[in-house]
Amino acid sequence: MTKLTIEKINYKKFLLPLIVGLLIWFLAPFKPIGVSIIAWHMLAIFVATIIGCITQPLPIGAVAILGFTVTVITGEVKIDTAVAGFGNDSIWLIAMAFFISRGFIKTGLGKRIALVFVRLFGKKTLGLAYSLIGVDLILSPATPSNTARAGGIMYPIIDSLSRSFGSNPEDKTERKIGSFLTFAEFHGNTITSAMFLTAMAGNPLAQSLAKAAHVNISWMGWFLAALVPGIISLILVPFLIYKLYPPEVKTTPNAKKWAEDQLNKMGHMSIAERFMAVIFVVALILWVLGGTFKIDATLTAFIALSLLLLTGVLSWSDILQEKGAWNTLTWFSILVMMATQLNVLGFIPWLSKTISTSLHGLSWPIVLVILILFYFYSHYLFASATAHVSAMYTALLGVAIAAGVPPLLGALMLGFFGNLFASTTHYSDGPAPILFSSGYVLQKDWWTLNAILGIFYLVVWLGIGTLWMKVIGIF
Repeated sequence: MTKLTIEKINYKKFLLPLIVGLLIWFLAPFKPIGVSIIAWHMLAIFVATIIGCITQPLPIGAVAILGFTVTVITGEVKIDTAVAGFGNDSIWLIAMAFFISRGFIKTGLGKRIALVFVRLFGKKTLGLAYSLIGVDLILSPATPSNTARAGGIMYPIIDSLSRSFGSNPEDKTERKIGSFLTFAEFHGNTITSAMFLTAMAGNPLAQSLAKAAHVNISWMGWFLAALVPGIISLILVPFLIYKLYPPEVKTTPNAKKWAEDQLNKMGHMSIAERFMAVIFVVALILWVLGGTFKIDATLTAFIALSLLLLTGVLSWSDILQEKGAWNTLTWFSILVMMATQLNVLGFIPWLSKTISTSLHGLSWPIVLVILILFYFYSHYLFASATAHVSAMYTALLGVAIAAGVPPLLGALMLGFFGNLFASTTHYSDGPAPILFSSGYVLQKDWWTLNAILGIFYLVVWLGIGTLWMKVIGIF
């Protein structure tokens, strides 16, 4: 008989969230005028949960469940209201797109697309980087896990390709080509994540939080607003990295041969890959033209998943085994519920009004710049992009709107920078630790280059991006 063991838990990691949560809770007698007791207690639970998501004494889903339980037990939210959060359509969009991205990995279609791009555009190292980022761009609309794109599809190819050119961290030859390709992919992934509503799990979360503030963001609206700053970034960022962090190997004539060998090993496109490609195109068309057909983004994702199940590309077992989707569905639903209740109970409106009052007299463009700078650089304190979005998006959007920032402009800009603030640390979001831990890029280089490119993103997306949104009538 197998002896059952108890899961090891690092209880010390509970200390910080517990202390902060209790401190806020018991400071209720000194709470600001205009904030109710129930709103203050909800804030204590929310802050403690967010800190717990960062320190992770348990997996993030388990931390969220604890926060959910405390919220209901203490009477801040009734159970019917709390569980209703699991029916949020934006959260289900994330889960559905996780399942769709599994199809890319399972069928090998994502890998095949990457190899074809390498074969076509990989004669020079810079061209090779553009080709790999091009693959990320193609896959991103249907892959809400930027971690899955970077870690499951792109990194294995980058690592194999680098080693084929004699570049690997073990023998200190990473700068030959591996360092450049790895860091270029990280930023390519960051940019593509900002360009599509369905390219990163935090984007639908931002959409949902914006909706609670009566600001509606469509899939097409997000894409059009991000199009120009996104294209500029995709063109210039790899080139800037090439100049700031140049590879030792400038030409890669063997890349084409390597890609051809890999493609030959894969053989002809399977039926499953063909079905995956067609269904992906159908989903993309419906996401783009959904407004015309009155089919929203979440329903489109359900349609795509249904087709993948009907054609046998995915099995129900595949769906059940997609732990990332079910994990995300659980903790996102709970965090959205908590953030929504902070709004309903009046804390967010009070906070927004208080901050906007302190910024009184400043024009809304200056307020928007201040808010984005604060949002961007405060990410040094976060190890999760989604946790950061959950913690600050609603409050900052409320401040922006109260200060006169056009609501849709503020909602979209905060949405974009919920991805772009990844240009900070080596723990900034899911792809960062995967690519950094490969050993191709030193921490000093990672932080230094990110600091420079972060300024680039602020200028392009906040400056040119705002002008572009004015041109297309966002405000």
